[in-house]
Amino acid sequence: MSVKKWVCLLTVASLLIQESYCQLDVCGTTSFNNKIVGGEDAPAGSWPWQASVHQFGSHFCGGSLINKEWVMSAAHCFSGSSPNDWNIILGRQNQEGSNPNEVSRTVAQIVLHPVYDSDTSDNDIALLRLTSPVNFTKYIRPVCLAASDSFYHNGTDSWVTGWGKINEGKSLPSPQALQEVEVPVVGNRQCNCLNRVGSVTDNMLCAGVLTGGKDSCQGDSGGPMVTKQNSVWIQSGVVSWGFGCARPNLPGVYTRVSRYQPWINSKITTDKPGFVQFTSSGVDTDSSYTCPGLPPPATTVPPSTGPATNVPTKQQLKTTTTKAPDIAVISTEKEGRVCGRAPMSPCLGSKSCYVAEETWPWMVSLHRNGIHICGGTLITEEFVLSAAQCFPGSHLNPDEWTVFLGEQQQKGSDVFEASLGIVKITLTNLTGTNIALLQLENFVNFSSCLQPICVDLSNDGSFPPGTLCWVTGWGNQDKGRVNGTTGTGLREQQANVRSCGNISSTENICTAALNLEQGDVGGPLMCKSGLAWFQAGVITMNKDENDTNLRATEMHVFPKTSRFVSFFNKMIRDSPTPETTTVPNNTGNAAPSSLSLSLLFYFFLPILAMVLLSGW
Repeated sequence: MSVKKWVCLLTVASLLIQESYCQLDVCGTTSFNNKIVGGEDAPAGSWPWQASVHQFGSHFCGGSLINKEWVMSAAHCFSGSSPNDWNIILGRQNQEGSNPNEVSRTVAQIVLHPVYDSDTSDNDIALLRLTSPVNFTKYIRPVCLAASDSFYHNGTDSWVTGWGKINEGKSLPSPQALQEVEVPVVGNRQCNCLNRVGSVTDNMLCAGVLTGGKDSCQGDSGGPMVTKQNSVWIQSGVVSWGFGCARPNLPGVYTRVSRYQPWINSKITTDKPGFVQFTSSGVDTDSSYTCPGLPPPATTVPPSTGPATNVPTKQQLKTTTTKAPDIAVISTEKEGRVCGRAPMSPCLGSKSCYVAEETWPWMVSLHRNGIHICGGTLITEEFVLSAAQCFPGSHLNPDEWTVFLGEQQQKGSDVFEASLGIVKITLTNLTGTNIALLQLENFVNFSSCLQPICVDLSNDGSFPPGTLCWVTGWGNQDKGRVNGTTGTGLREQQANVRSCGNISSTENICTAALNLEQGDVGGPLMCKSGLAWFQAGVITMNKDENDTNLRATEMHVFPKTSRFVSFFNKMIRDSPTPETTTVPNNTGNAAPSSLSLSLLFYFFLPILAMVLLSGW
């Protein structure tokens, strides 16, 4: 490519994501740039973010510099290893001979993605913290990262760099110069058909020449795939796995960087990497691609097929093992973004029963170190609501927790089950009972099996005494029995709202006594208004419930979600809209709620404009 002078990044300022400004004045730029299998030698300084990851003194994997002290690579390179085993070389051109522009750093910390799956290569991403920062030069500078709302159409031009093998079983010849290769993006549907249906999740991105001859290979793992937008290079993928190298109709598979912006930002709290939205031009032709066994375009994620080995090289795919996906998918569609939509009805007429699939698609099971601890609810693509008492001081480490969505059974496997890690746990600090808001490491795509519940933020008696509501939870898994059968499934109970008596009704909502257990804590009290289900309260098990006076009232007390309206408004900027345009109100009032004001605005403003223009 011809040499070009780089210009200021202000031309793309409108595309930048918040809290990503620290690196945006330098990331993705190079003073020199205007191969890997089928590639060629890269000119020195062409890819100044390229890192050579060494184990015990030899090149092992690739990586990319994303700020002065963090390098991004692939998780499969580091499983089970110690930071002391590694060092990172930046500014290197050749693996042999002298490199006057290079610097070397040891590794202080290795951060693997918390739900990296070595069987499927899902979430194959890792962050390496250097023992000391590096200074940026013409030969050493960070790459920009694809922001969460980036998308890549089939055919998007991309480049991959590394020091890996130049063919299957053939090492890079002396002096082992950095290679570069140009490869187009292959859409995920087509890539699934070529690599085996179900093997490519939406956390992955494919690229390659279908005639063969150009690809990444062993030793390139962890290295960057980048795409140029205007004058900026943006990393779209991390070299992850593939069938062999450069074989016809078998494109390479990369970790999709745009899926991990929340997780990366949660781990790098200062001097954040520069995130830039990449947008492909033209029409996405991959959505119409099909083959035998490939479901039509849908919001659910296909099952994954895992690689045969767990070695820290570019992995080869297995042909036998299949399992449910570990992660849900971010939605790029804002239309139809509603809350409180349940495809099926509860067990009406029964006080307590097990739940049919899709009845409560917002229910979440919170596991700590592999054990179900509490319940919760999905309230946006990014946040789960639960009870603060699930997270005492010793349990506030997000890395210990996993969120399971779309799950009906606590034992066995559900078809629609997805799991996510947590990057941040935020508790309210009001007097009395409090709630917890959990920020997920990735965004969730809404589907029939994964839906958010609306949060009732009004405080005007939305659900008065006599309203029929519901609670759901998995209870205590070691002793739950219903009708003589071990209870491992999600269970629902009717909950009739009643007067709270002497207890504050502005802060609490009360129901008749319920059979709740510790494992139900954090789950919802749900009431329906119109077409939408609203969460009116959060299940807690306060010590006062053991008091004789409270037992005598035969009621259960829930902290109202509306009590925490300021907290929700501070933490959540964009909530899904309920299917009804009125506040949940069983008395017939139709006062607009905070969740529906924007919907009313957009519906009535055009009508008002038409009236005024027509002269009525």
